[in-house]
Amino acid sequence: MNKRIALLLLVAIMPMTSFAVIDDDFDFDNFAIEDSVDANITTDSHSINPGAMPVPVANFDIAGIMLGMPFEDVVTLFADGGLYAPRTNNAIVYTIAPEWRYNLDYECQQQKIFVPDQLEQCIRTLAKNRGLMYASEYHLVRASTGETIDVYFTSNETNNLVWKIEYNNDVDELVGDSEKYESQRENKILSFWSGVLEKYGAPNSGSDKWLTSNNAYDPMMTAYYGALELVDNGRYANDAAKNVSDARMNFPAKAYAF
Repeated sequence: MNKRIALLLLVAIMPMTSFAVIDDDFDFDNFAIEDSVDANITTDSHSINPGAMPVPVANFDIAGIMLGMPFEDVVTLFADGGLYAPRTNNAIVYTIAPEWRYNLDYECQQQKIFVPDQLEQCIRTLAKNRGLMYASEYHLVRASTGETIDVYFTSNETNNLVWKIEYNNDVDELVGDSEKYESQRENKILSFWSGVLEKYGAPNSGSDKWLTSNNAYDPMMTAYYGALELVDNGRYANDAAKNVSDARMNFPAKAYAF
């Protein structure tokens, strides 16, 4: 079985109550597991240009990837080849939301597990078995051009769906400081921007943004020199809030009696 998806297939949602750790020799070293970090969501105020209409950004795609797509569907999209392929190393990055990690850390320590390596194994085993370890990132490359696509997913709490897609190419790079290189750069940018306008239409906020509405938590896309960011901040914020709420409700506190 493909190791990149084996972990996902082994996940089984289980009740969040405390129980003794079952020995698990699953080799986590085969997978990239990183702590969840602040996604640095940009919720600066943006507004639709006067006279412009809202744009259905939720219908946009980057190389066929759309906001709200399940992780499995994105993996399947590139399973049989195509323009993009998973990068060679750590194409999928797995994560445990910090609130759940704190719960599991406490639960493992209540079982007298304190040695750092054993404690981490305990946390990861419980997270895997309970569906709390999820595919948070999927990284794709196009070998012939150097283009990259980085896809970010919500947790299993909200069905592991795409909330952000980042596309990058080399059109803004300068390989020298002479006039010809600057001219080449400008032509690359022009070609890229023409392709963007052809696919998505004209921006409706400033000169580089496509907005669903004036609400920063609705889907939006931003274009840069050689980059696109398609994001649904509302989907991410909802996922983060649900993880905080559910982790608090399921904290494995001792059965205090007073």
